[in-house]
Amino acid sequence: MRRHYIFLLFLSLFSFLSFLSVRNSSAQVELVPVDNNVYDYLQRMLTMKIIKGYNPAVIPVSRSTVADYLNVIKVNSAKISSTDKKLLNDYEIEFQYELTSELKKSSSLFKETGHIFSDDRQKYLYAYADSNATLFFDGIGSLSQRESRGDSIGRHSIGLGELGFRVRGTLFDRVAYYLRASNGQKLSGDSADVTFARYTDPKLFAQYKFQFEQRNFDTFDGYLRYQTEQNWLALTIGRNPVYQGFGFIDRLYLSDNSVPYDFLKLDLAYKSVSYSFLYGSIRGDSLGRQLDAKNIATHRVDIGFGDNFRMGLFESVIISNSPFSFTFLNPISFLTSAELSKASQTGDNNANNSILGLDAYVIPIKNVALQGSLLVDDLEFSTLFESNAKITNKFAWQLGGLWSNAFTLPNLDMRIEYTKLDPFVYSHVSNKSTYTNWDLPLGHHLPPNSDEIAFRFGYDFTNRINLNFMYQFQRSAAGIVTDSVGRIIVNYGGDISNASGYSISDPEFLKGNRVNRGIITANFTWEFLRQFYLEFKYVHRVIDNIYQNVKFTDDYGFATIRVDY
Repeated sequence: MRRHYIFLLFLSLFSFLSFLSVRNSSAQVELVPVDNNVYDYLQRMLTMKIIKGYNPAVIPVSRSTVADYLNVIKVNSAKISSTDKKLLNDYEIEFQYELTSELKKSSSLFKETGHIFSDDRQKYLYAYADSNATLFFDGIGSLSQRESRGDSIGRHSIGLGELGFRVRGTLFDRVAYYLRASNGQKLSGDSADVTFARYTDPKLFAQYKFQFEQRNFDTFDGYLRYQTEQNWLALTIGRNPVYQGFGFIDRLYLSDNSVPYDFLKLDLAYKSVSYSFLYGSIRGDSLGRQLDAKNIATHRVDIGFGDNFRMGLFESVIISNSPFSFTFLNPISFLTSAELSKASQTGDNNANNSILGLDAYVIPIKNVALQGSLLVDDLEFSTLFESNAKITNKFAWQLGGLWSNAFTLPNLDMRIEYTKLDPFVYSHVSNKSTYTNWDLPLGHHLPPNSDEIAFRFGYDFTNRINLNFMYQFQRSAAGIVTDSVGRIIVNYGGDISNASGYSISDPEFLKGNRVNRGIITANFTWEFLRQFYLEFKYVHRVIDNIYQNVKFTDDYGFATIRVDY
């Protein structure tokens, strides 16, 4: 039934666009997918001081915005490496319509079949553009073989196949539409292999169908978006990934550790000041008991001070068992205060989970960027500077650096980041308003009561071959101690889903059942032909359960061939 509706939607859009008159229009206001490598490219250009004003703390941005930055890079192309020039050429083909209002370097399979394997054209199943509307229709597919072996993860092997489509475009230079849908199939493997696949891929983890039927999975993103001519206002409604925060390796506020959810989002911008409001519906439970409703509201303000310094203020609240609230739908408010003075009171003053964040980004010298982020969970001003076991304020902070052209080697990026999460950060005393979606963290991947030092190297061997290598060292502590009748004596605050006993626990950092982890991750991507990809991922981890005096070693990897046509 869902596929029937999707087909009717596409057919209706296509029929509507076919009647429109002809004139080129390049104001494409649909959003660039968050996994597009152009975001890393823009951040490197910002660090190299090739472009100005780009804000890496708020992703995604519109295609027309990316095109504007590509134009600036082209003007300054004499200052970039030969590989970066080739990457620029690739992006100029990908974003040709936004840059030139033309489709000369693109081809449509439904119109012409001679460019199926062309390496110098952006290929679509169908592309259409006139004075009032555009439509770009793509097919997507992948085959992935995933293997594991190790002490805690076990030996597994599973094959996955996925097929889908993406349709996008802009109407009358102002309204964007976007829909990506796919259906996946397990090609080999048993139920234990399905469990391995789910716990190593957030997209599969958030699939009850895949968990219970052990066969199929399906995903979709889709939205409508309105943007004004000068981009001072944008309104988006739908489902799409949203990242916020300056983290170079992972983000404290909104990250890629969970899956997309449905939301209403308002964006305002004037000169160096930008503002974002989001109200969304997320999936949650309370220690395995499904909640009737769980929502998130966020505000973010970003201010640029000159070309090399930017600050952001973030706040959010997680609202449980309340399907809708005008209190948190108000885009101009202070969410922490709104939570305390909301019109609808349940009698539980701790029902919702509020978070406040402050971050900054600075480029002190060419090729070097630094960032710092602070997060306060459940802010209570009366105890902000006190120290006792019943304080509600919980802190997380992060410091990071990015060095472009590291060690004077062009196209080598080095990132380093330290992150610390106090006990009970992201969790909540009610166990309902945790900072999670589908039990996956909305913020940083670390569990509470943990810290991490991470290094990541990314190198473009060519414009089509990239290698990323990352090392992470993590320290964590968790555990709940009960008496002989099962009453909680102490909770060490290391479980994002369980803050039971918080009020009687002493939240001391790294107190509890200690675990150290050393994790090495390598990602290799080869675009052997435009829009045809070969990808390898390998993870090696050593888990030292200090409290048990036991060590585990695990290895797993993915080999994927992917087409985005």
